[in-house]
Amino acid sequence: MTKLSPSPLISRRLAMLSNVDEYGFERPSNFDYETYEEFMSEYLKVLAKRAKKWSNIIGEGKSLQRSITIKRYVRKGIPGEHRGMVWLSVSGGEDLKNASPDLYQRLLNGPHNREVADIIKTDLPRTFPDNIFFNNTENHQHQLYNVLLAFAHQNKTVGYCQGLNYIAGLLLLVTKNEETAFWLLKMLIEKILPEYYTPTMDGLLTDIDVLAELVRMKMPDVYQHVTNLGLPWAVITTKWFVCLFAEVLPIETTLRIWDCLFYEGSKIIFRVGLTLIKRNKENLLSCRDFTLLAECFKEITKDSIVVQCHDFMQSIFKVPGSLPGNTIAKLRSRIAEDRARQKQVKSIR
Repeated sequence: MTKLSPSPLISRRLAMLSNVDEYGFERPSNFDYETYEEFMSEYLKVLAKRAKKWSNIIGEGKSLQRSITIKRYVRKGIPGEHRGMVWLSVSGGEDLKNASPDLYQRLLNGPHNREVADIIKTDLPRTFPDNIFFNNTENHQHQLYNVLLAFAHQNKTVGYCQGLNYIAGLLLLVTKNEETAFWLLKMLIEKILPEYYTPTMDGLLTDIDVLAELVRMKMPDVYQHVTNLGLPWAVITTKWFVCLFAEVLPIETTLRIWDCLFYEGSKIIFRVGLTLIKRNKENLLSCRDFTLLAECFKEITKDSIVVQCHDFMQSIFKVPGSLPGNTIAKLRSRIAEDRARQKQVKSIR
């Protein structure tokens, strides 16, 4: 007799009271099961409703076309069982894969740079040490190694750097497919977050400055307070950008952010950051020294709303207010030019 796997919603119910969530992450000893169960009892109803709508729109597995309807569906959350396929489709990764269907296998077949391979192997045990899949099974680590190795040899400009292991690892946990994880990693690093993971990290440093400038425009008192206390924005936000909130926010909230990231691009990171800061504005302004302020910025990622991922995702499109793409583009251009001038001055000296 064939043993039937539990449905995704039943799996979520089973995971509600477990000390390990459905993605294999161990919950902390002080995890608030009562609050989480209260939230999930309502959120499961939302998930059931969303799953039915997504099943109707996906139909016979046809490729999804970007549209206002799909964008609205993505913002309301993609069911876990469909995430890999939807992310690949709405990001453009499916088109790239279809253009080079044998690329991943060719990359795995080599030849390989031994130094790069050794660096990746060193980082494997450090990837999600609190996740039972990466801790207890060599299979997940081997799959992660394959994805990172293939990407490093396909994109020699980026190669491999720390931070990619967390992103690729979470892609694997969600998609359960090496090749899908590879193409999604490629889309993130090369299209959605260009120059975040290059040796100079110019794109990452520029976007940290863009977020700081957006805070200055929308919350000048917070910006001035952070400036007065001398806390660098890079200290506050680098992990937000590098790990895309993995290991920063609860897993389901992170994945809801990634749903929108694959469709709408990096603007979503600014919306999340601005929302966290604005919701905790008074606490931040009450900090009277550098150390307290740094600690407070760590605490804002534990804001009570971040567990309630559905409410949180609704808030990121309201709390920061208008955030036009051309505003971000202009800020990036200006900041990148300023950084280039500063480098030029330093080289002359």
